[in-house]
Amino acid sequence: MDLTTPDLPSSDAPLKVAVILGSNREGRFGPVVAEWFLGQAAGHPDIETELIDVAETEPPATGAAPAAPRLARADAFVVLTPEYNHSYPAPLKSLIDRHFTEWQAKPVAFVSYGGISGGLRAVEHLRQVFAELHAVSVRDTVSFHHAGALFDDRGVPKDPAPASGAAKRMLDQLVWWGLALREARTRRPYGG
Repeated sequence: MDLTTPDLPSSDAPLKVAVILGSNREGRFGPVVAEWFLGQAAGHPDIETELIDVAETEPPATGAAPAAPRLARADAFVVLTPEYNHSYPAPLKSLIDRHFTEWQAKPVAFVSYGGISGGLRAVEHLRQVFAELHAVSVRDTVSFHHAGALFDDRGVPKDPAPASGAAKRMLDQLVWWGLALREARTRRPYGG
């Protein structure tokens, strides 16, 4: 029996990863982290990325590209989040909560940044939220402790090796889960 249809990606198609920039504060550091991460992802041969910036989608702005179709076509997600008050930003929560089926049976990885904790408390909260949405969180993360001091004026990490190594491990895990879950959804639609 042939389980393929013209609408489904082939098993060797690049993984479509939506990279979600989760902060919209004025003067935010997120774009620096996003640019660095997109450069890391571009070096991975099995990934195709699309940036979704909550500053452009939350609250839904007139004329802004709606997030739902962009999230739905993604095979996997990377959430870039700062830590605000031991958690993640409200605009990110709004984006997550306005969607449901778009997250189901897909992997989510995290890149966080902040002060002493590097955003890891925000990531722990996000893991719980995504579990409730039937998404699978990837174990390894990338976190930047005291992020502003780790990047130079051009937005390049001063010591790139640790962050690049963490990003590679995380992306490798994301690709494994993304391809496995994409194949599973192709064979048997998720009914959660």
